[in-house]
Amino acid sequence: MRYLTFALAKGRLAKKTLEILEQIGFSCEEMKDPNSRKLIFVNEEQKIKIFLAKANDVPTYVEYGAADIGVVGRDTILEEGRKLYEVIDLGLGRCRMCVAGPKEAKELLQHGELIRVATKYPNIAKDYFYNKKHQTVEIIKLNGSIELAPIVGLSEVIVDIVETGSTLRENGLEVLEEICQLSARMVVNQVSMKMEHERITKLISALREVLTTKEV
Repeated sequence: MRYLTFALAKGRLAKKTLEILEQIGFSCEEMKDPNSRKLIFVNEEQKIKIFLAKANDVPTYVEYGAADIGVVGRDTILEEGRKLYEVIDLGLGRCRMCVAGPKEAKELLQHGELIRVATKYPNIAKDYFYNKKHQTVEIIKLNGSIELAPIVGLSEVIVDIVETGSTLRENGLEVLEEICQLSARMVVNQVSMKMEHERITKLISALREVLTTKEV
């Protein structure tokens, strides 16, 4: 039997994913050692390998088959646009991708005017404005605090992840339009889905059961 390899997005998400995997009988004791310098963790008995990666890289590892299965936020999946199967919503880290800005910018969105949009997610922003709203915009890619852009006049609006909206409010901004709901998703390599169909579908069913029980 070959190993099933999992790529998990580093940080809180990996920790929570491992807790869910443990509930369906997949464990990796090696990962609990805080001093471990290992890059790949193996459970010989269950024939699984797990490695942690930067969130943006998870879809790449999965598309190219370096990992059979990945767990990462939907924002990353949409932004990276890789060829893979999105199989299950784990419901972790729920938030929204939104267009935000000062209240007066709402009018610019409604009239389809040419505006500047600052964002860490240029592909998501392009898809939303060009394909859904059919509005021509200039997209400015930023890496730091996106909220700063409309305040200093770099852009009229921003496209960013919103959890509570408190940072926006503190800076005189608000949600103007919602693009989509976000949460952590499990993705599967297209070839692995065919080759390891039985093991992967069994895993998905077990996860669904655990997640349904949690909701009840």
